[in-house]
Amino acid sequence: MRIRDISIIVILILLFQACSVEKFIPEEEFLYTGAEIKIESDTTIKDRPQLKAELESVLRPKPNTEFLGARPGLYYHYKAQREKPGFINKFLNKKIGEEPVYLSDVDLTNTEDLLLNRLENRGFFYSRVSSDSEKDEKNKTASTSYTLTVPTPYTMETYQLDTDSMLVYKDIQKDLDETILENGMRFDLPKLKLERERIDIDLKKKGYYNFNPGFLIFESDTNQYDQKKFDLFLRLKKDVPSKSVIPYQISNVNVYVNYNVDEDSVTKNYKRFKDKNYFQDELFFKPEYLDPYLLIETGDYYDPEKSRNTSRRLGSIGSYKFVNIRYDEIDTLAGDDLGLLEANIYLSPLKKRAIRAELQAVTKSNSFTGPHLALSFLNRNLFKGGESLNISANLGYEFQQGTGNLPGRNSLQLGLTNDLIIPRLLFPVKFSKNFFKYDIPKTKISLGGDYLRRSQLFTLTSLNASFGYYWNANRYVTHEFNPISLNYVSLSNVTPEFQATLDENPFLESSFDQEFIAGLTYSFIYNGLIDTSKRHAFFLNTNFDMAGNTMSLFGKEAEDGNKEVLGLEYAQYAKLDMDIRYHLRLGKQQVIATRLFAGYGHPYGNSDVLPFSKQYFSGGPYSVRAFRTRSLGPGTYNPAEDNLIEDDPVDPDNPEDDPVNIGFRDQTGNIRFEANAEYRFPIVTYLNGAFFIDAGNVWTSKANPETTNANSDGTGKFDSDFLNELGIGAGAGLRIDIQSFVIRFDLAFPMHDPRKPMGDRWVNDFGNPVFNFAIGYPF
Repeated sequence: MRIRDISIIVILILLFQACSVEKFIPEEEFLYTGAEIKIESDTTIKDRPQLKAELESVLRPKPNTEFLGARPGLYYHYKAQREKPGFINKFLNKKIGEEPVYLSDVDLTNTEDLLLNRLENRGFFYSRVSSDSEKDEKNKTASTSYTLTVPTPYTMETYQLDTDSMLVYKDIQKDLDETILENGMRFDLPKLKLERERIDIDLKKKGYYNFNPGFLIFESDTNQYDQKKFDLFLRLKKDVPSKSVIPYQISNVNVYVNYNVDEDSVTKNYKRFKDKNYFQDELFFKPEYLDPYLLIETGDYYDPEKSRNTSRRLGSIGSYKFVNIRYDEIDTLAGDDLGLLEANIYLSPLKKRAIRAELQAVTKSNSFTGPHLALSFLNRNLFKGGESLNISANLGYEFQQGTGNLPGRNSLQLGLTNDLIIPRLLFPVKFSKNFFKYDIPKTKISLGGDYLRRSQLFTLTSLNASFGYYWNANRYVTHEFNPISLNYVSLSNVTPEFQATLDENPFLESSFDQEFIAGLTYSFIYNGLIDTSKRHAFFLNTNFDMAGNTMSLFGKEAEDGNKEVLGLEYAQYAKLDMDIRYHLRLGKQQVIATRLFAGYGHPYGNSDVLPFSKQYFSGGPYSVRAFRTRSLGPGTYNPAEDNLIEDDPVDPDNPEDDPVNIGFRDQTGNIRFEANAEYRFPIVTYLNGAFFIDAGNVWTSKANPETTNANSDGTGKFDSDFLNELGIGAGAGLRIDIQSFVIRFDLAFPMHDPRKPMGDRWVNDFGNPVFNFAIGYPF
């Protein structure tokens, strides 16, 4: 008998046992199974389903949870109350146990009052409610029913504001057309509350600093109509404080640039700049660079939205830990019709410098292992304008194990990256501070280099530089645009073994020949996943990358017919990809997460294939997890069947021991398609679980004879039969999630292997799972 069949039998037994709770119910009690609401009305009720749902929400208590006709939570609660409950019963009671709910716990009178209250709030005055209970003596269960007799509701004929000479009435009247109340709507107390809040928000934007929605009162008049209609009037309550019905103006703005929250006193040294006072003992942040982030101006009326936007913009600089905006009232006389406020902005900086070191032990599927050291230095306010300089260096050494009598290979990797982020727009045209309402774009300048030496193979040196901008259009949308993106790659110290492989594979050789990449990149990100309370959440990341167009204006034709700039052959291509994610939140931290990725790169002009660094690959902990990194594709290609050294044949049972294949025969393409789905659920504190299924592969847009072998149906080219060439895998995983820092362990099993001959691709190889260790969720 298979393990799956045993698991199903065990679950059925547990469910069968959980059905048998009648024997635990006390003699005088009946298990409460829920209530039913019946609405009787002689007229059509608008939004009847919504009204019934609201009425059902007040029914108390809620019955015990049922699952397929069983009550497992109640069952294990009863079992845990025995004298010797046992460990399993105690554990299950702790996790899913529920206290029993009996008919005696139901207060019919109180529930009737709650139902009548909800009906009156929705305009159904003079309604009647009756209740009854029904008992099942055999099963010892009981239910209740409530019959609601609902008359024709009162509907609104007119909505108007009381007339008064006070300024606040005039300001309310200006936006009264924006009301959410409509003629003909039935009396609706929740909507009236929303209308008060809408008016409060509008008045706050006009400077009414001390106003409160509780100062407004609605009155209805039904005396003018024979039918059930009413006129609605809005006015201020009596004895509202005089300071609450006048607008306030900003008389002064004080900015404490380097405020220490641990000190009671503040500096008295300040500099006046654009009608603001910038307080700092010595220059910490230049006022001319800080001022564009401040939307609060002297002479403006108080506006809470400007305060929120100012606080958010200041926090985005990256130099400050706390941003606190406080308003102080200046004495206002009772007869004044304008109040004055002083805005005080307290900015508490982060530590200016930070150093971080990280040591890792790396092991790969190709038997390479070794230590990696990463160092980083951060200066958060380099030139006293919020500029952030991040210098990162990494050093990695790996050596290959398990190569038998063959000499072991090793790999040395060095890298240095410098990122300068300037929290303002470096652009020939100057923009107003209000042009970008949500966020000020940042300018990013990057310069870096990498050195990779793989013994007995090659040495690869690369230099990269970029200049661009990134900014948030709103809380969901982020843009990143790099008009300048440069990358130079130099391949040297090529061994005869590797050169032979390049000679055999012109596609691989071409990808290394593109020494110079000059172009632009653009990314658009919509992140709806930040709304953790929403049931449906979406994420979209679109990237566009183009290179070589500008260079073609200056390029000169070389002997081979391609164009060069300064003696360097440059790449020409266009690349577009899209990553779409959808999360369905089921409650209790349960999520169904899905992802779809599609990408295409088109080489042209100087380039026959995409540069090696721009090609797609599939497989690995963030891709199709049932296959090793870069082990899928292109198409049906199977590297295990290639014999690159005639004197040293590859062991077909262990192709990863091939010392030549490992290290440079990366399986890449210019087309990539992947789809993933994952069910995530909590287990215990900080530990979550997941079941997943992945599918994907990479292809080339042109036939490549070098990626075909005995089992291949094609040459790695994308065609209409691509669905039969997908690598598919499924598995389960554990996640340690501590305050959004996630350590992930996934165990995946191949289900469909495109590297096998047609007809043999559906596999059941559960004895050879692929283990993945990663940081963060895959999507």
